[in-house]
Amino acid sequence: VQLQASGGGLVQPGGSLRLSCAASGSGFSINTMGWYRQAPGKQRELVAELASGGSPDYADSVKGRFTISRDNAKNMVYLQMNNLKPEDTAVYICNVRGLDQGDRFFDSFGQGTQVTVSS
Repeated sequence: VQLQASGGGLVQPGGSLRLSCAASGSGFSINTMGWYRQAPGKQRELVAELASGGSPDYADSVKGRFTISRDNAKNMVYLQMNNLKPEDTAVYICNVRGLDQGDRFFDSFGQGTQVTVSS
């Protein structure tokens, strides 16, 4: 599974961005799609994830500001980020988990997209 994320950029505090991630390949089935982030000098952390048929799970720091959604027909996941704060600055990394064509579990991460929140 290949993942391609887009939508990052520079935004002022209080602004919004929408990230998109497309999963491509063949013979796989996706269960969970989500977003992680990694700031300089910090560990990667889960931002939000959404399992097929499930409810979204958010990090406490983004609850009420970020919304995750997915389009199963297109194998895409989105992250709407509102009221952005400087502490949201990080590389945002798309994550997909599921089964490949051999029914083997996979857990894939994309290359990430930079989000910078600064005035």
